Amino acid sequence: MDLPLELVRTLAVIVESGSLDAAAAELHVTPSAVSQRLKALESRLGRVLLVRSKPARPTAAGQAIIRLARQLDALEHDTLVDLGLTEGGPVEVPLAVNADSLSTWFLPALATLAADGIVFELHRDDQDYTAGLLESGTVSAAVTSQEQPVAGCSVRPLGRMRYLPVASPEFVRRWFAEGGGYADAPLIDFDRKDALQTQYLVAIGADPARPPRHHVPASNDFANAVVLGFGWALVPELQSDELIKQGRLVRLEGPHLEVPLFWQRWKLDSPLLAGIETAVISAARAALRQ
Repeated sequence: MDLPLELVRTLAVIVESGSLDAAAAELHVTPSAVSQRLKALESRLGRVLLVRSKPARPTAAGQAIIRLARQLDALEHDTLVDLGLTEGGPVEVPLAVNADSLSTWFLPALATLAADGIVFELHRDDQDYTAGLLESGTVSAAVTSQEQPVAGCSVRPLGRMRYLPVASPEFVRRWFAEGGGYADAPLIDFDRKDALQTQYLVAIGADPARPPRHHVPASNDFANAVVLGFGWALVPELQSDELIKQGRLVRLEGPHLEVPLFWQRWKLDSPLLAGIETAVISAARAALRQ
């Protein structure tokens, strides 16, 4: 059985854009033509590939087709480069990365590649969830805390991101000087997926259900909320060291926490993905604990 590339890519565009109408605009065809291509692909495979929701989302079978579309994009780019036929522009490379890496060491790793004309689509998620974006075919590679390789992917260690428990000087005087400490002091989570503070409280024998919690879902704003005294939190050493030296944050008593990070990408013989991997690993090993 063959899979017409036009049909495969149409499904990927539908999911990326969120609807058949948006895909039609991007592909410069009518919505009816997009619908016909989708029906033709589903008929050929004998499987439903798309959940007609808002936004549209792929079924498990659809995810496999989207992975194929992403892989074809990377291989097509490499072939055009080999042939010296890159006038059509660079391929867009989707990557997944956790917020703390994105705000510290990850963007500098990609800067030279971006200057060379590679276009990146970055998906931010918690490090415990980025591997799911690989499984769904949404991204070609990911920074993840998952060491077990996703099916069809290779995995390389990046290093360990160290987190320090910190708070503002005024917050420490208010909550830690009189013996209340971790048991009662408000804390800050990045979002409701963020389990670092909970893991820390469990590790030191405190009740994670007791303290009030703020949620600040942006890495720089998260650190700023700690500086402003909203609560204590685990802040990456790469962000907190300078703030501690400036006296804007205080290192709290208790151990640090380290999160191992890994780079997972599709197993493709692709110079494009290999070059990105080399840049990411080099930057990570310079910035992270090894």
